[in-house]
Amino acid sequence: MRAFVLRKVGEVGVIEKPVPEPGPNDAVVRTTAAMVCTTDVHTMRGAIPVAPDVTLGHEAVGVVHALGSAVEGLAEGQRVAVAGVTPCFQCDSCQRGFSSQCLGRMLGGARFTNRRDGNMAQYFLVNNAQANLAPIPEGLSDHKALYATDMLSTGFVAAEHAELALGETVAIFAQGAVGLSATIGCRLRGAGLIIAVESVPARQDLARRFGADLVVDHTRCDPVARILELTDGQGVDAAIEALGTPQTWEATFRVTKPGGRISNVGYHGEVPEPLKIPLEPFGYGMSDKQVYGGFNRGGRGWLRRIFRLMETGKVDPTPMTTHEFGFDEIERAFRMMASKEGGIIKPLIHFDADSA
Repeated sequence: MRAFVLRKVGEVGVIEKPVPEPGPNDAVVRTTAAMVCTTDVHTMRGAIPVAPDVTLGHEAVGVVHALGSAVEGLAEGQRVAVAGVTPCFQCDSCQRGFSSQCLGRMLGGARFTNRRDGNMAQYFLVNNAQANLAPIPEGLSDHKALYATDMLSTGFVAAEHAELALGETVAIFAQGAVGLSATIGCRLRGAGLIIAVESVPARQDLARRFGADLVVDHTRCDPVARILELTDGQGVDAAIEALGTPQTWEATFRVTKPGGRISNVGYHGEVPEPLKIPLEPFGYGMSDKQVYGGFNRGGRGWLRRIFRLMETGKVDPTPMTTHEFGFDEIERAFRMMASKEGGIIKPLIHFDADSA
């Protein structure tokens, strides 16, 4: 089979690999569609250390190709999705509700690419398949189901960690795919005022479409001062960091009112320095502000909940798809994601069944 891999830091390519074989609790899925994530770009740049020639990717859907002997409730040929994290759901961390920190390891549930091959390949392996594979409802397209695997999953976790009550205010820093998904999540949770911070016009338009009431362009004004102005100097009840820069991290503390919540889903691994907390906005450590960092939690039940929101018409994430490619164009799609060429937000990758 063909697989899109990290040859070495800074170099990616497509190589041949054997089709994986499932263990008793595993499944092998034939890929029908996938997406490139900015996390794959971080990995290519060396921010996440991985083995040479490991397969990239953690956003894919497909059909069951082979099942392990102990897997029940699934059938070969069935359309399925798997989240970008694949926890065991048996260890202490999973039992405590922290599935993305599976086995007591920091981000231990993120197995794709980090601990074994990812799923940007014609076939991929899924561990603990009975818990991690979610059948795709008949009326739901592969395109929509893909968004549940990571972007909506992570954005919705950001909204949940913001702990919004009906009518509360929230500022969301950056409107890439995760930030846009967080905007959708905050709207679903009943936020009374959603302020999106974004400078790219197309992303600003999507933010408004997905529920942002106001958009602040950080290239035209000081976003902290503007958000404080928009909230009569009080600040917001919650702020979401969805970019992963020191500037947006610090801004979340500055715009959040005392007793507010800061929800981080931005990846900060490309900046090696420790993140700083501005002391005065943090009340010198006594502001009653809560800080929560997390991301995709994975699992069949979680994916089913997101599918339900799409099935009933409450969520349609597909306007975030700005480009489409065949798998033979995957390197071009990846380069565009790395450079943000052509206003790309999410590229949809189609896999040709005849070449599988």
